[in-house]
Order: sequence, then structure tokens, then C-alpha cells
Amino acid sequence: MGQPWTAGSADAAPAQLPLVLTALWAAAVGLELAYVLVLGPGPPPLGPLARALQLALAAFQLLNLLGNVGLFLRSDPSIRGVMLAGRGLGQGWAYCYQCQSQVPPRSGHCSACRVCILRRDHHCRLLGRCVGFGNYRPFLCLLLHATGVLLHVSVLLGPALSALLRAHTPLHMAALLLLPWLMLLTGRVSLAQFALAFVTDTCVAGALLCGAGLLFHGMLLLRGQTTWEWARGQHSYDLGPCHNLQAALGPRWALVWLWPFLASPLPGDGITFPTTADVGHTAS
Repeated sequence: MGQPWTAGSADAAPAQLPLVLTALWAAAVGLELAYVLVLGPGPPPLGPLARALQLALAAFQLLNLLGNVGLFLRSDPSIRGVMLAGRGLGQGWAYCYQCQSQVPPRSGHCSACRVCILRRDHHCRLLGRCVGFGNYRPFLCLLLHATGVLLHVSVLLGPALSALLRAHTPLHMAALLLLPWLMLLTGRVSLAQFALAFVTDTCVAGALLCGAGLLFHGMLLLRGQTTWEWARGQHSYDLGPCHNLQAALGPRWALVWLWPFLASPLPGDGITFPTTADVGHTAS
């Protein structure tokens, strides 16, 4: 038997700076939200039932967001520890000179992670990890719940920002929304006003970015493609929407969006994948 592929710890550890910066930004959003809700104008006026539903929604979103972040960071989609030597090589296998190993179809080498990734999709700059076979599900769920959390925060900060904008001229409002750093550096707004405008801006922009990413990867999910395959117009692994969903999310694909720790094992191993031609031969 061959030995599993391994890499040195110096090469295996991805850069932590993107993750640190993302965590700092998330902490800034949380602190600004706490300031507005506790010391600032407070949350929008709601009845007891609406407030309870809002708190339940916030708890649901945060649990799913943090759970999927944890699963995404803990899951290793690379070829580390995967037995590749001795596997039957076939069409689509290649040799990676950086990893000094044969790698299966749909794999790709990531220069940032310094290792080949099984069913590599892309390298996530915000979290400093590659998206591949082992963590595609938490990545998709993370996009969904990040969009929801950012929209929820924007709604909570909306009344405070609206009150701030109404106190100024339209030109001042536009400058504060579009160029908050310039307004701060020129002394036109206080630090608290800048923080409110900046955090709200980034939450809205982040929600749009995550929402666009969710729509794009939802399209890829239904087509059974990775980003690399989509860019090159390859449809070799499109088994139909239902089978594509099961291949990427497991048999309980309709429920995994609701809870990150729901058991839904993937049907494959990240090394071999049924193709459209295989399904066609089986049907015939």
C-alpha cells in the first residue's frame, strides 16, 4: 500500500492574516451594534411578540453562522492524509510537481495553501482557506446565513443612521454614506457618527457580496460545476439538479441549510466522480 500524502507544517498552514482581519471586522460590527442598541438610539420600536421573534431569528442566524464558520475552518479539503498512491490512475489524473504526487480529476494546486485541493473551487480570501470537496457545504451555508445576518444588522442600525442623516443636508448625507473616511479626516463627523455610517455601509455591501456569491454558487451547485469548470464551459459532472445537490450536500440536502451539525454524509470520496457519460451508459 502507498503512503498518504503529507506536507510539512510550514507549507501546510495557510496564511492567518485574512482570517484575523475578518474576525476584527466582525468584532467591530458587533461592538457598533451593541453601542447603538444599548447606548445609542436603541432598537426599532417593536411589540413583545415581534421582539421575541427578532431575538429568536438573531439567535438562529448567529448559531448557524458560527457553526458553519467552525465547520469550514475545521474541514480540510486538501490531499493531506489521503491515500493516493496505488489508486488506479485514469483519465483526468495529473501530476503536481509542487506536491510531488499524482492528483485526481477536479483537483487543483493552491499557491496560498501550498497544497492540492480535492474538487477545488477557489481560494476564499476572507477566511484564508480553499473551498473544495470537504468544506463546500459549510461554505454555501455560510454564504446564506452571512447574507441574513448582515441584512439583519443593517435593519437594526437603520433607524440610528436615518436619524443621523436627517439632521444634515443631502450633500452631507451622500458624502457620509459614500466617503465616511474623508468626512472623518476632515472633521465633518464625530468618531461615533463615522463608525455608524462605516459599519452600516460595510454590512450592506457585505450582504450584497454574499448574496451575489450565494446566487452564483447556487447556479454552480445545480449544474454540478466548480468555478474552474464553469469558466471553461465544462459540464462533464452534471448529473441533473437533484443528483448534483446530493453529491455536494448529501442525502439531506434540503435540511442542511437549517442546522450546521445535521448529519448528511457526502456520497463520494473526493477522488472519483461519476460523469454524465457514466450515467448515460448506466441508463442505456
